[in-house]
Amino acid sequence: MKILYAVQATGNGHISRAMELLPHLQKYGTIDIFLSGANSSLSLDAPVKFRSNGVSLFYNCNGGLDYLKMLKYTNPVKLQQLIKNLPVEKYDLVLNDFEYITAAACKKKKISSIQFGHQASFYSDKVPRPAKKSRLGEKILKKYAPATQYAGLHFEKYDDYIFTPIIKKTILDALPKDDGFVLVYLPSYCKKQLQDIFTRLKKVPFHIFTHDIKGIETIENVTFFPISNENFSQQLIRCTGIITGGGFETPAEAIHLGKKIMAIPIRNHYEQLCNAAALEACGITCLKNIDNQFDDLFFQWLQNGFTLKMDYSNSINEVLNYIFHYLKDIPGNLPEIEKDWKMVESLDILN
Repeated sequence: MKILYAVQATGNGHISRAMELLPHLQKYGTIDIFLSGANSSLSLDAPVKFRSNGVSLFYNCNGGLDYLKMLKYTNPVKLQQLIKNLPVEKYDLVLNDFEYITAAACKKKKISSIQFGHQASFYSDKVPRPAKKSRLGEKILKKYAPATQYAGLHFEKYDDYIFTPIIKKTILDALPKDDGFVLVYLPSYCKKQLQDIFTRLKKVPFHIFTHDIKGIETIENVTFFPISNENFSQQLIRCTGIITGGGFETPAEAIHLGKKIMAIPIRNHYEQLCNAAALEACGITCLKNIDNQFDDLFFQWLQNGFTLKMDYSNSINEVLNYIFHYLKDIPGNLPEIEKDWKMVESLDILN
C-alpha cells in the first residue's frame, strides 16, 4: 500500500504527532511525506519527499498573530502550481493532517482522502466551542483542508469518529515527578516579554522554552531553554505545572501526566479558543490574556488550581483501526486496498 502522509508544519504539534505515528503507520505500507509550513521549531526525523512553505501561521511577541508575516510567506501562484502537480492520484491512501495543498489537490482530482488530527474533530458540533462562536473561524476549520472522511483527535471522545490524543512514548512511559518549578511554553510571546512577566514572580522558579534563543540562559528566577522536543518532554515530566497556549498536544500530554495546567490561548486564534472552552469544561484554568491581574491569578492557580489526569495510552491503536477499516469499504480510486487488506488484517494493531 502506498500512503501519502501530509503534515502541517505550522507550530510543533503536528510534527510531534507525526513522529510518534510514523513507526505505526509504516506497518501498513510505504510512506511518502509531504511537509507544508514555514515556522516549526522542530524537524521531522524522517525522509520528506515533498516540501513546501504552504500556508503558515506566525505570531507576534505579545500573544497574537502576525498577519503581515503570514501574507509575506504565502505565494498564491506557487500554491496553485503545487496543487496541480502534487501526484495524489498515485497513492492508495492520502492521510492529511490539516494541510491545505494536499486537500486542494485531492478535491481538484476527485481523490478520496482522510483528514486526520485535532482539526478534524471540529466537524462535529458536539466539540466544545467558546460562548461567542466565530463564523470565520468555523469556516476556516471546516473548509481549509476538506476530505472525504475524518478521524479526529480531542481531549475527550466527543463523537463516534473522535479519538483521544496521540501521546509520545516518552510521556507514556514516564513516571511523573514534581521538582518544584513551573514550565512555560507560550510561543506567541518572545523572550523579552516572557522575562518581564515571569521575573517579577520571584518566589517561583520558571523553566521557559522559547524560539528566539540558541542556548540555555538564566535570569534571576527564570531559566530559558531553546526549543527541544526531548528536553521539553523531560521538563514536563518533572514540573509542578505548566503555563501554555491553547494548543492541543502540550495540554494533552500534561493531562496524561496529571500536571496542573494554565492555558492562555493565542489572541484571535479561534481553534485555541475552542480548545480553551474544552479545557475549562474539564475544570482547567484558562485566561484570555496576561494583564495586570496575572500575578494574583497565577498564585491562586499555583495553590488551588484543578488537576486533571486521563489515560491516553491506547489512542494510536484505536484511530488506525478506524482509518483502515474505513478504507476497506472504499470503492473506486484505491485499487490496492483489497489486495493489501489481508496484510492489514494480520497486523497486531488490529487485534
